[in-house]
Amino acid sequence: MADILHRIGIKSSSMDDVYQALTTRDGLAGWWTSNTQGKGNQVGDIIRFRFGAGGFDMKVADLNPPSLVVWELTEGPEEWMNTTISFELKQEDDYIILLFKHLNWKEPVEFMHHCSTKWAIFLMSLKSLIETGKGAPDPIDMKIDNWN
Repeated sequence: MADILHRIGIKSSSMDDVYQALTTRDGLAGWWTSNTQGKGNQVGDIIRFRFGAGGFDMKVADLNPPSLVVWELTEGPEEWMNTTISFELKQEDDYIILLFKHLNWKEPVEFMHHCSTKWAIFLMSLKSLIETGKGAPDPIDMKIDNWN
């Protein structure tokens, strides 16, 4: 198994602001993809994310407000099947530290390299959304290769 891991610090005094950006349609559409449908604030909710190059559906698997959000893929790319995505939040000084995990890839295929870079870009979009009020979700995100 292979995993994608990222750590970012978001300058904010409110874990709730970051948590809301991870659990509401407007929050998710503000940093990941503007084509977000569904709710993400209850365990069992299905959130549909669509991008120019395709999309996927996530089931909210676990929530522990305001410090944990866990998703499981229900429909999407074969490489993402049986993977889990988690966002762990903690306050450290003037920062909310976000530990991101995209776990249980079967193997580190080329698509995983692409997704790791894109996750980093979208997590920086989340940071920008919280710190400045403006993220860069799809379709205005930074394009990195011919898979966008």
